[in-house]
Amino acid sequence: MDTTYYDQGTAAERWERGQLFFDAKDYAGAARVLAGVVAEVPEQTGPRLLLARAYYHSAQLRRAETELREIVERDPVEGYARLMLGRTLQRQSRHAEAEPHLRIASALAGDFPQE
Repeated sequence: MDTTYYDQGTAAERWERGQLFFDAKDYAGAARVLAGVVAEVPEQTGPRLLLARAYYHSAQLRRAETELREIVERDPVEGYARLMLGRTLQRQSRHAEAEPHLRIASALAGDFPQE
């Protein structure tokens, strides 16, 4: 089996490597590493959320949307995923679809309108 640098190591080692790529602002590289981690441990939110962020920052908005929808489906009160999903939809000029996610994210964060 031929593995690349992106695929080498345990899921935990690749998760760390993905974080390093992300921190270095190599979002495409981070996504390449993290996609494998998410495939291996799909139930874990952390790697999937970082993968969505990497996709978002590398302008792979449909992919980011797919990952974020998966998180929100599994955990409807994951506030940061809701916020990111709203922002991802906004970047695609899908403002009407974004609005409910942004409202829910605000409510989950305790940001209620002052009367």
